[in-house]
Amino acid sequence: MIRVLIADDQALVRAALKAMLVRRADLDVVGEAADGGQAVAMAADLCPDVIVMDVRMPGLTGVEATARILSDWPHRDRPRPRVLVLTTFDLDEYVHAALRAGAGGFMLKNSSPEQLAEAIRVVAAGDSMLAPSVTRRLIGTFAAVPSALLDPPERPRALAPLTRRELDVLVLVAKGLSNAQIAAELDLSETGVKSRVNRILTRLGLENRVQAAIFAYDSGLLRLPGG
Repeated sequence: MIRVLIADDQALVRAALKAMLVRRADLDVVGEAADGGQAVAMAADLCPDVIVMDVRMPGLTGVEATARILSDWPHRDRPRPRVLVLTTFDLDEYVHAALRAGAGGFMLKNSSPEQLAEAIRVVAAGDSMLAPSVTRRLIGTFAAVPSALLDPPERPRALAPLTRRELDVLVLVAKGLSNAQIAAELDLSETGVKSRVNRILTRLGLENRVQAAIFAYDSGLLRLPGG
């Protein structure tokens, strides 16, 4: 069972999210916070697995609350919660700020119930999840400037440590697929996909799936639409 804390300043939104999530047998809403300050306090008190965090809230913003929860976690014997940022705005400044604060995912409020439930599961499992439109814009931002990860002559060589199967996985990570979707696409187990993603990150010296997606485009493994 994945324990979820909802943080949003609009009561109607909190009620709608709760009604949608409790229909899933593997999701349990353990609390609702009306602002960033409450989110920080309730996270420490309830120790949820995932916090669905709105960006724009009175007092502490969702980004500020995320940073405080993850940097000042008071429980040494309990893992820090994962944070899934949920907003109506797919602006780059929010994406970058949320990722810098340590959020594990960024979804739009107009996502379908199935997409949101899957994002919570993915983030709870320790993976990253970005809304497809956010992923495209984030990758486009990095692709528009010289790479901070690779110099041009090193790009093809940088992929050399990866096996053919790991390259297949990297392509699908860059396309925004979850581990479950990649497993179905490549006829692998989710455990097998997760281990391959971890090896990809280690071998390429990357921190997370977002960096892996940027790397795939920047190295020429994929091309941006229209590129």
